[in-house]
Amino acid sequence: MTDAQETAAETALRTTGGAPPDDVEPAPIPLLEPREGIPPVVADEAALAEVIAAFARGSGPVAVDAERASGYRYGQRAYLVQLRREGAGSALIDPVGCPDLSGLGEVLAGTEWILHAATQDLPCLREIGMIPTRLFDTELAGRLAGFPRVGLGAMVESVLGYALEKGHSAVDWSTRPLPEPWLRYAALDVELLVDLRDALEKELDRQGKLEWAWQEFEAIASAPPAPPRKDPWRRTSGMHKVRRRRQMAVVRELWTARDKVAQRRDVSPGKVLSDSAIVEAALSVPANVQALTALPGFGHRMGRRQLEQWQAAVDRAKALLDAELPQPGQPLNGPPPPRSWADKDPAAAARLSAARAAVSALAEELNLPQENLITPDTVRRVCWEPPAEPTVAAVAEVLAGHGARAWQIEQVAPLLASALTATA
Repeated sequence: MTDAQETAAETALRTTGGAPPDDVEPAPIPLLEPREGIPPVVADEAALAEVIAAFARGSGPVAVDAERASGYRYGQRAYLVQLRREGAGSALIDPVGCPDLSGLGEVLAGTEWILHAATQDLPCLREIGMIPTRLFDTELAGRLAGFPRVGLGAMVESVLGYALEKGHSAVDWSTRPLPEPWLRYAALDVELLVDLRDALEKELDRQGKLEWAWQEFEAIASAPPAPPRKDPWRRTSGMHKVRRRRQMAVVRELWTARDKVAQRRDVSPGKVLSDSAIVEAALSVPANVQALTALPGFGHRMGRRQLEQWQAAVDRAKALLDAELPQPGQPLNGPPPPRSWADKDPAAAARLSAARAAVSALAEELNLPQENLITPDTVRRVCWEPPAEPTVAAVAEVLAGHGARAWQIEQVAPLLASALTATA
């Protein structure tokens, strides 16, 4: 970071999101330019070997980003990986041409990785062999530091005083060849990540929150991959309209058939059949293809063969025995929805109300989002099944069992113990 950038960063970090006073005309924000131009896309093993060697020789942390084709392709695989490191410059790697980046991951294994919203990129990076052991998440750091806007563009602008190019975040990154403006956008995503990390580290240290951040980053880096979601078809948009078990079976059969087609064609499931069409078919349970065609989402643009495969799914649901139909709702893994607490357990509802108020007040005092201070689910679980003796030590043990970090326990356990005691 240059002296000018450092001064600008320190000034911005001491104001709310870097906003200038009302009586000061804001200076125009310069558009960020790549320092060494746009690097060539690495798409073969020889070029990848050169990048691995260069990043092995580099020093300091490495900035990492990945682009997916959400909404266009099936799954969440990476279609471009961007990196930058002192002494190595920037690199753009095509995981289609270089599907195994474990060699790069190995030379960077002991290095701190800087990512923005790390939990979004880590799954697709893990698939291609890139797994960090230490990381710094600039988005999470911004949350802990109290920034009102924590998108990468907003953070770079308010902290470092540069504007990032916009407009390509939601494009189809599986496109080949990738257009030059998209590559420029991708390269700029890692251009100032190291500078942003350094400025945020200073600010977190100033606020006394740096140790909190390191605990959060460690939790992200050490977290195992998320298990497959149980009954993913239940997350179909509009599912709340579907009440009867036979109708639920139609959703399940259509969702499963759609998923198979989408996976085979490598396209987003929504491009095969919309969620709204699935729900319409479930509510109507059409008797035949002609009835199906009349429903929204199954119009004249859909071919006869496609219509027949969707009707076959509906017919499979209609043929199921009652015992084979899905049960309404999902088995609860934890407390019921809070809206039902007043009827089911008024004492628990009182505990939750007191606990929420205490957590909200502390989060405001610490200038960070409530969900980063402690997850709402953890608060609900503690209030639904509190320890027999709601001492600070007992509450702390329960919080640890739910995965709360040490700093969160230190801040929240006394509050929750007081709320549980006051409403006992």
